[in-house]
Amino acid sequence: MERAYDDAKYGHFSRKPYIDMVIPSLTDPSVAPPGKHVLSCFVQYAPYKLAEGTWDDQKEAFGENVINTIAEYAPNIKDIIIGRQVLTRSISSANSASRKGTFSRASFLSSSFSSSAPSPLGLLPHAIHNLYMCGSATHPGGGIMGANGRIASQVILKEWKGRSSRSTETASKAAH
Repeated sequence: MERAYDDAKYGHFSRKPYIDMVIPSLTDPSVAPPGKHVLSCFVQYAPYKLAEGTWDDQKEAFGENVINTIAEYAPNIKDIIIGRQVLTRSISSANSASRKGTFSRASFLSSSFSSSAPSPLGLLPHAIHNLYMCGSATHPGGGIMGANGRIASQVILKEWKGRSSRSTETASKAAH
């Protein structure tokens, strides 16, 4: 992941991108023709603005790079693709309310992707008057992993246990 991020740091899409792939047609066959499938790739890392050229100029090369990376592990992938759509961060930004095309509404640094890492953007789940933030723009980012909610629930439980033990101590002192 760090090597994949290095290219983006300097304004290039990653030569060896980190790719999350899902095949939604496995659970919902209605999204593809009979006997065919849809493969969706979430690709990291790519800068919002390229150091050289524009995304309009580079998006097909980026798409080829992704397919070539997948082909290292699935050699027949190029032979079975019947269509593709490459969406870049600039396209996503123009078509949604996301900040610079980031699906989670926030940009994360590669150093903030572990649960024990500091969050340079202050996006750890935390409470403001008992409002616990745990959405896709909190650490460790969006997706369906649920880590944001788990971290927030751990904070809530820790605070709740702290409050209940203080209440017990107060009640005990008042009884004596």
